[in-house]
Amino acid sequence: MEIEDALGGRIGYQMKRAEHALRLEMDDTLRELGLTTPQYAALSVLAEGPGLSGAEVARRCFVTPQTMNGILVKLEGAGLVSRRAHPEHGRVLQAYPTQEGERLVGRAHQAVLKIEEKMLGDLGQDERLRLLEALRGCAESLGVGGRGRGHGSIQKT
Repeated sequence: MEIEDALGGRIGYQMKRAEHALRLEMDDTLRELGLTTPQYAALSVLAEGPGLSGAEVARRCFVTPQTMNGILVKLEGAGLVSRRAHPEHGRVLQAYPTQEGERLVGRAHQAVLKIEEKMLGDLGQDERLRLLEALRGCAESLGVGGRGRGHGSIQKT
């Protein structure tokens, strides 16, 4: 039995394969908008919850605070995010999408939805809902997405 045959029957392998294919499509599409996939993730989180600290954005994007700081610095330099000191905790910087950032993440959402539609095109609405719930359940079983260990909550799309 070849290794591909053995791995092809593994759920974890197929999940990673699907994630990899999705990431490649997103990278290509978002590049046309001037964004990287991690920048899109950060802007998406901030559009949903403006005023978060970099550490909180990092948790929601499944990256380290140091990595997120670099992402936010680039977004700020591009005029897509502004950061200000927290009124009570001056060392904490809160991040907010600018109007340009909100406009761009809206365009990016539309592009990513087209990719998701391409990926899920063969699935009916009931199958999509079952898949979404199954994936949420898998993450929660491993302690990500709830109050367990991991990098934070999974963002609902």
